[in-house]
Amino acid sequence: MLKLVVTIILGLLSLNCQAGKPGYQDFSGVYACTGYDAHEGGYSGRVTMTLKPEHSRDNYASYDFKLEVPGYGTYLGHAAANGNHVAMHFALTDKKTKDYGTGIAEMKKNGKGQWGFHKFYFEPEFKGGNTGLEDCLKQR
Repeated sequence: MLKLVVTIILGLLSLNCQAGKPGYQDFSGVYACTGYDAHEGGYSGRVTMTLKPEHSRDNYASYDFKLEVPGYGTYLGHAAANGNHVAMHFALTDKKTKDYGTGIAEMKKNGKGQWGFHKFYFEPEFKGGNTGLEDCLKQR
C-alpha cells in the first residue's frame, strides 16, 4: 500500500512540475509572405503574429494577427492554433470592400530551422467569393 501511495504522489509531483511549462509552440513573429489570390493575382506582404498567453493553454495558442499588403492595405484579425495547425481570420480595415476571410495553415520549419507556413484562405463576400494561397517565412 505504501508503495502505491508513493507512486501516486510522485506522479502528481511530476504533473505539477510540468504545469508551469506551456504545451504550445509560440509562433509569434514577423513573416515575409508571397501569395496568389484568385481575383487579384500574385502579391507579397508581411504577417505579424503576437501570442496572447492569457488565452493560451495546453496545446492551444491564441494570437493577434496582422497582414500588411502594399497597394491593398492592412488586414487585422486573430489566429487560433492547435499544435502546428493554425486558423486565421483577417479583415481589411476598409470594411466597404468586404475583403475579409478565414485561412488554415500548417506551421513547419525549413531546412535552416526557420518557421514558416502554407495557408489556404476563403473570402465569402469579396467579389462574389474568393480563395487564395500564401507562403510565409519567419524573418524575426
